[in-house]
Amino acid sequence: MKNTKLYILSFFFCVNVFIWYGVFVEERNFVTVAFLDVGQGDAIFIESLDGKQILIDGGANSQVLQQLAKVMPFYDRSIDMVILTHPDQDHIGGLPAVLESYTVDFVMESGVGSDNGTYEEFENIIQKKQIQKITAQQGQKIFLCNLREVRLPEEPHGCESYLEVLFPVGDLDISEFEPNTASVVLKLTHGENSFLFTGDSPRSIEKYLVESLGDYIDVDVLKLGHHGSKTSTSDLFLGFTSPEYTIASVGENNSYGHPHQEILDLLRQFEIPLLRTDKEGTIIFKSDGRSLLLE
Repeated sequence: MKNTKLYILSFFFCVNVFIWYGVFVEERNFVTVAFLDVGQGDAIFIESLDGKQILIDGGANSQVLQQLAKVMPFYDRSIDMVILTHPDQDHIGGLPAVLESYTVDFVMESGVGSDNGTYEEFENIIQKKQIQKITAQQGQKIFLCNLREVRLPEEPHGCESYLEVLFPVGDLDISEFEPNTASVVLKLTHGENSFLFTGDSPRSIEKYLVESLGDYIDVDVLKLGHHGSKTSTSDLFLGFTSPEYTIASVGENNSYGHPHQEILDLLRQFEIPLLRTDKEGTIIFKSDGRSLLLE
């Protein structure tokens, strides 16, 4: 009788797993981009049509695990790629916990390190778990339909969903750059929709992107650099990116005054909506390649 009950319970558990798996797979008619509410910090979760997942930054602490649990099925204990834009605490703080809690295949970094303890812990876990590490350089394309490799192609090989590195530039020595200045800048493209993730890039890097890439940085959604600090998001940059939405990943009543009033005024002048994680919580977009749905 005891074995019979165990078999019945196991059967119903398996049925539930398959049902929930079916629910999540059925919902993957979209590429999902979630700006996670991790307080004063950045953490962005991306999921492709076939369930490939990328996490850009991890906030200041392990709070990112709670937020990931809200956007990933409970049985999913793997993330294909983690990208660290730069090693400031409010971007790297939660990543050691992520690497310990999930199986991660790839880690991408800017190439500029830090002497803080969290960065050392992060690197030690990468080495211990033998995670493949990639140094970001302009032109790399991470195809969401094949995350087995990172290529430097001229064409996306028929895959209309890819993440492209816009900065750092491969032949530029950034070893002496401030971490913010060396932030990895990424553009996500899915069909006709696009997102720009800028880390904490200052206006000098924005100017470089405008001068070198021009209209290529015209996107639907722009994550404001440095949480809406006045050191980022110039009127020139905002004009070239011309987003439908901007995102400020900030903590409630943060001591930095982010997003700065100067940036709020600029967005109002350009008539561009601002979504803030301190007011909205986690902000989720879904793209079918033609239009964006804001959940």
